Amino acid sequence: QVQFVESGGGLVQPGGSLRLACAASGVIFSAFTASWYRQTPGNQRELVAISSPGGATNYADSVKGRFTISRDNAKNTMYLQMNSLKPDDTALYYCNLQRTSPPYDNFRGQGTQVTVSS
Repeated sequence: QVQFVESGGGLVQPGGSLRLACAASGVIFSAFTASWYRQTPGNQRELVAISSPGGATNYADSVKGRFTISRDNAKNTMYLQMNSLKPDDTALYYCNLQRTSPPYDNFRGQGTQVTVSS
């Protein structure tokens, strides 16, 4: 059974930083593409950042240059460093793992709230 422990969310002022962490168990972490999504009430879930098993990354245009995704396969943990936060970054952030080979199954964490407000 796949389980996640997400941490690092909270309330931060505009311009501030947060670091999200997501530790997974029950999976061989290095076999999965790791990503972070976010969602606000009434809006679709948005892909924020993605990391291949080898560490190649890609980002939504809205966070490029401000957010950094990283992973530690030995610790089964992924991270999202968020700098220069804006009120528009306020959302529930989810970690997600997708297997890179059949059956390409997908697992998602429960989410951690990030609120950017003065």
